[in-house]
Amino acid sequence: MAGLRFVILWVFSVRGEDSRMAEAQTHVFRVSLSPKVYRDFEILSTKNLYDLAGDIVRVFGFDFDHAFGFYSKLTGDVFGSPVKYELFADMGESEARSVKRTRIVEAFPAVGAKMTFLFDYGDNWHFRIEAIGQNRKEPGGKYPRLLKTIGEAPEQYPDPDDE
Repeated sequence: MAGLRFVILWVFSVRGEDSRMAEAQTHVFRVSLSPKVYRDFEILSTKNLYDLAGDIVRVFGFDFDHAFGFYSKLTGDVFGSPVKYELFADMGESEARSVKRTRIVEAFPAVGAKMTFLFDYGDNWHFRIEAIGQNRKEPGGKYPRLLKTIGEAPEQYPDPDDE
């Protein structure tokens, strides 16, 4: 009887996971530099945080040319976040979690999950990233895809003579 109970529980948990994954194969994110400058885009949930970082900087017209991290603290000293994922971890230089081995669905398990995305530790570009939706992957759909653009993104490298 105990063996049968194990099989039933195992089948239920596997089917439960499969149905959730079928329901949420993409994540929709709102990434903000300010309340008036943000982008909404959709990406496959199975991509890793490295892919997500590259897509964030691209939707703002930035070059993907600096180190970065994702931090659970939304304000204050983000480096003191209890949960953090950093490119430096993949280089063996940090105790944070890996951005290349962590899938989006693991770091953002539910709608409403938020993090700070810090890009370029010299210029300190702070983006707020929030999972605002989960969708089924459309057959033949191209991802990532930009859904909404609000506000003009600042220049990544402004000309100092223009200031």
